[in-house]
Amino acid sequence: MGSTQTATFGGGCFWCVEAAFKELDGISEVTSGYAGGETENPTYEQVCSGNTGHAEVVQVEYDPAVVGYDELLDVFFAVHDPTQLNRQGPDVGTQYRSIVLFHDDEQERQASAYIEALDEEYDDDVVTELVPLETFYEAEEYHQDYFEKNPNDAYCQFHASPKVEKVREKFADKLAN
Repeated sequence: MGSTQTATFGGGCFWCVEAAFKELDGISEVTSGYAGGETENPTYEQVCSGNTGHAEVVQVEYDPAVVGYDELLDVFFAVHDPTQLNRQGPDVGTQYRSIVLFHDDEQERQASAYIEALDEEYDDDVVTELVPLETFYEAEEYHQDYFEKNPNDAYCQFHASPKVEKVREKFADKLAN
């Protein structure tokens, strides 16, 4: 891989979003964590309480020569519903909100334009937050690669597997070998 860049997204449970991004070629690492809130070094239990302001997010290290930020946006918005406020599927609370945390002006520009165009495609308003990344806190080790380590987990079967399959079908030309 060449020089990598970083992108950060939250669209519901981080297990599902992490599993979807791990399918793509040009991705060197996907890390589950927390961002967008006020509490320093939050724990999973604190974030689940909804009182930290943090969202469950994934940080994606990618090679822009292989996969562009615009393609990451395509995948992100394909695997969650950006019109659901503070929820995705069975997961309810601000920690499951749709959020793009940009790392630089170019990411902000691209994500803003994408969200604006996407808003035209939906009957309901797109509620995805677009904010600068201030601090990313890595989630506990047992959350990392959760789908990969627990493919038979009921939550993974009902929620992560369909997202992974969607990526495999819709983005077949972008998959890692």
